Amino acid sequence: MALISKIRQQGSWILIILIALGLGGFILMDMTSGQTSVFGSSQPVLAKINGQKIDVNEFNRTESILYSGSNSDVFARRENIWNYFVEKILISEQTDKLGLGVSRAELLDLQFGLEPSPVITQRFGDQATGQVNREQLNQVRQMIESNTLEPQMRSYWAIQEGEVIKERLQRKLTSLVANGFYTPNWQAELLFSEGSAFLQFAYVKVPFDNIDNSEVSLSDQDYENYLDKNKKKYINKEERRKIAYAIYNVFPSKADTADIYGKISVLADQFRSASNDTSFIEQNRGVMSPIYVKKSEINPMFADSIFNLPEGGVFGPYTESGAYRVVKMIDKKALPDSVKSRHILIQASDANSAFLAQRTIDSLKQVIEKGEATFEAMAAQFGSDATSTKGGDLGYAAPGQMVAEYNDLIFFQAEAGKLYTVTTQFGVHLVEVTGKKFDKNEIGIRIASLVSNIIPSEATQKDAYNRVSIILNKSKSVVDLKANLAKNKDIKLETSTPMGKNEFFLGPLGAGVQSRDIIRWAFDADLESVSPQVYVYRDENLYFDNKYVLIGLEDIIEEGLPAVEKIKKEIEALVINEKKGALIASKMKGKSLESLASSFGEPIDTANGITFANPVIAGVGSEPKLLGKLFRYNTGDVTSPVVGNSGVYMAKIITKAAPSAATELVTTKRNLVSTYRSQVNSKITQVLKDGATIKDNRSKFF
Repeated sequence: MALISKIRQQGSWILIILIALGLGGFILMDMTSGQTSVFGSSQPVLAKINGQKIDVNEFNRTESILYSGSNSDVFARRENIWNYFVEKILISEQTDKLGLGVSRAELLDLQFGLEPSPVITQRFGDQATGQVNREQLNQVRQMIESNTLEPQMRSYWAIQEGEVIKERLQRKLTSLVANGFYTPNWQAELLFSEGSAFLQFAYVKVPFDNIDNSEVSLSDQDYENYLDKNKKKYINKEERRKIAYAIYNVFPSKADTADIYGKISVLADQFRSASNDTSFIEQNRGVMSPIYVKKSEINPMFADSIFNLPEGGVFGPYTESGAYRVVKMIDKKALPDSVKSRHILIQASDANSAFLAQRTIDSLKQVIEKGEATFEAMAAQFGSDATSTKGGDLGYAAPGQMVAEYNDLIFFQAEAGKLYTVTTQFGVHLVEVTGKKFDKNEIGIRIASLVSNIIPSEATQKDAYNRVSIILNKSKSVVDLKANLAKNKDIKLETSTPMGKNEFFLGPLGAGVQSRDIIRWAFDADLESVSPQVYVYRDENLYFDNKYVLIGLEDIIEEGLPAVEKIKKEIEALVINEKKGALIASKMKGKSLESLASSFGEPIDTANGITFANPVIAGVGSEPKLLGKLFRYNTGDVTSPVVGNSGVYMAKIITKAAPSAATELVTTKRNLVSTYRSQVNSKITQVLKDGATIKDNRSKFF
């Protein structure tokens, strides 16, 4: 509140903010109020990027506004927001130094002009045509100008303005860097030469598995040598940790299954005699299907039994997809082969635009039903797809041609001549069925279903938890845990890949709050220690405990180049292949291709049209060491043994075509520059991140 008072006292400062951020800049006052840390600190710093702070409260507020009502993965969306904040700071640093900015007029144009920002196009655009929904944009602009924009939408638009500005500055920086590329003549000539010179050669490849692993002995020095030659591949930018985890899967017992079957059998008998199917279904949490299905769409194991039921007939209990099911025939009728419809589509890409779209559609429905306007006129004025010019007419469509929600409405629910609303991935539709065709008169059925999932009872879950707890109580270290689990066939210890402190996905356990808690624990734990907690994973749909997990800290991999003992398992196969390669190469020296083929039992293959610019051998893949050597040889020369990626090679050049004269230098230079420029946008932010000083405190908060 103190900050708001300060803003009110300094009118000139407000004017500067309005000029800088454009029409909706006033909304930013919403973003700066209430910044008190839930952790009690006056400066809840999530991170510092080159000394600039990211406030955790601002971060959380951004997430709550952008993803309000969203079911998306919480950790994935936080990663998206993190990247936005970091990139925004790094891009702004560079553009400020260069004097680049976004003016008020430019911001207005990016939001409401003829060529809006990609941010606006994505959220207010038609996925099919790529056109922006001008009706929605104009509606938002009018509400901003009249100060009638709802608070949630005000906050949303403020954040979106920041995204628009960041995207625009990034494009300007990208263009500046991209336009600085230049290809000198010597580079163009070299590129042309690499693309026009080609080889044809015969070769023998001896795979590494030609030698058994038992024939190779490895010393610590072998590992050291390999690691020294491949440092860049294995340097860790941050400390990482390996987690030992044991998963106990909880399954229903025989008693659980029998109990579930008994209960649904009783319901099946009651369902047969129920006088009001809708009421019975509601009371027993069943499903009354709104659509009709064909026989071909029913599980073939039960299709005849279900499809041949009389109206009111009941089939079941039967087992399908981990549940006992009972179905009752509600209705049968001939299904149309095609349906003609028309619609008015108001596009929507998120919860806020969907809210606005629904309001517009509801208003249009009332106007048309009252006779105050025609469907055709409203389609022409408000429709946001190509059908708007023909009264919204979509013509006849066969089943499955339309998006699922629209298809189910027009084929199974809608009556001709009545208006309906439906929301799809494209937005909100006002729909009218104008015709139906019946050619095959194929029968469809509508059924009601009772479902009892076959899941473990609370007693079974408790028993499983107690078993795991007993193991945990006996395990004070990872060594103890391994020994205790060795006696139990139902659970075994596995080791994760090296994990970073901000990761949230853990092997077969996937992403989630529990996985994140495990990783956080691992970065506070001592080596070889065991977590004192049994981690409980629940089925996301059926809400029972389906996994109990024990955790230990297996290994700590320090920042920088890891010690050999920390990485032995990871590089062992590669070191073995290196040793095998040396042994095979020593046996190949001085022999002809024919002799090699005979002694090793491998064929003589031929590679044709191989260029330095495209060094891929058909059926083999990329072998740069071999091809790098071949291009230094002449026709008739035979290479010495070359240890490649998948084996050891010897090759003989059959033909080596000299490069053509570089006659298309202008085109070559243009193509090379174009290639480099196309990569700038995807690489510039990573380059900036690599060069930045980032103090990341996310693991303390999430």
